[in-house]
Amino acid sequence: MATITRLKWLSYATTLFMFFATFGGGIVTRTESGLGCGTEWPMCHGKFVPAHTLASVIEYTHRLVSTTAGILAVATLLTFLVYLKQRKDLQFFAALTLVFVIIQGAMGALAVVFSQSPPVMALHLGFAFIALASSLMTSLGSRQEQKARGLAKFEQMPRTSKAFRYFVWCLTVYSYLVVYTGAFVSHTDSAGSCTGLFCTGSRLPELAGGITIELTHRIAGMLLVLLVVILWFWIYKYYKSNRELTMQARFAVGLILFQVLTGVGMLYTLNRPELYMFVVLAHMTTIAVLFGMLAYMSYLTWRLSKPATIEK
Repeated sequence: MATITRLKWLSYATTLFMFFATFGGGIVTRTESGLGCGTEWPMCHGKFVPAHTLASVIEYTHRLVSTTAGILAVATLLTFLVYLKQRKDLQFFAALTLVFVIIQGAMGALAVVFSQSPPVMALHLGFAFIALASSLMTSLGSRQEQKARGLAKFEQMPRTSKAFRYFVWCLTVYSYLVVYTGAFVSHTDSAGSCTGLFCTGSRLPELAGGITIELTHRIAGMLLVLLVVILWFWIYKYYKSNRELTMQARFAVGLILFQVLTGVGMLYTLNRPELYMFVVLAHMTTIAVLFGMLAYMSYLTWRLSKPATIEK
């Protein structure tokens, strides 16, 4: 029992640093500090300890946090392989975290040394979200392992339908696409291109460039809100007895509503940079957590769609 408790807290620490790394990446983008250390990596203007300019401190701090997240991801995977051999699923989540930490770290280094196009930079953030989601899945799975001592609890839960499983899977993939469109808005400097919630101040023949990018993201986000509400209704109608799913449904609705508020807040703080950056960061991190929760729910529905082997 003590071992799984330590593993749980190690996975929590990894998730926390993954969150800070993702959050820090947003700060680097919003403050345009990506070249705060010049075009060098891992050095910063030829030094391991950078000059104390704001841009260099932001960029170098982000590198240190991301490196720490990578080290913790390695430690989590190794300890799970050694001490939790029976949970192949958690080992897979930990391995997925490490793989995507390495990928997004390499892409970040390449972005510093070589300039990258907006689609590639948006993909860099998308990979960071996958790493965070995988780490969150590891933490939630570790928590479940500590509380239920294995997978027997899943066998005692009511089964979910194939239709519900596919809906959750499609919703998870779609939420990732919404994340990508949001990152694309940021990296193409398209924020503020629309005048009005539905770009009503821009005539349709003039919908081009940044306006099209931002309008696409807004429509995609509104559809995501509708799908999350449908998810909540589905769970409460057919799986209300499943405490794990109902709890996640409540969190999902809360997160998507906060996402809407921060999205609207961005419209009203666009000309106030001191507030706008914090609203954007809140908007970004909220969808990151929501994506991670949906990814874990995808795993749950897969397991709960399989026939039970233990009698209730």
